[in-house]
Amino acid sequence: MATKTSPYGLGVTVSLDHDAAVERTRQALSSEGFGVLTEIDLSGAFRAKLGVDFRQYTILGACNPALAHQAVSIDRDIGLLLPCNIIVYQTDEPGTSVVAALDPVEVLSLAGNDAISPMAAEVRGRLERVLHALAGAPPGGAE
Repeated sequence: MATKTSPYGLGVTVSLDHDAAVERTRQALSSEGFGVLTEIDLSGAFRAKLGVDFRQYTILGACNPALAHQAVSIDRDIGLLLPCNIIVYQTDEPGTSVVAALDPVEVLSLAGNDAISPMAAEVRGRLERVLHALAGAPPGGAE
């Protein structure tokens, strides 16, 4: 089950290595109508730009086009708060990863526009279902 990982995030720990967790996250997002627009290999960037080794850490920028269109139709500047960021990183325990999502209710409240609230709640519900599906992923990434 997804838990509050911070004042602005929801997450789960899964029994999957990093690469399997990223793939499963993409699949679960797709099942809830999200596409991944961006993928940032943060550990690779740290290695290339700073010469620093860091645990595998990926940021996925996910978007549900219908809901994003609805949001920017209400508030054109809401795009500053999009897409939904999902992080996947390896833990200190081999074969285990964390998948966490930015809480859209928290972040979209910055807009101060009550018309956005129902969409934020819908997006949060979808992301919670994504995290719940991932929490039920079989150990080791087996199908």
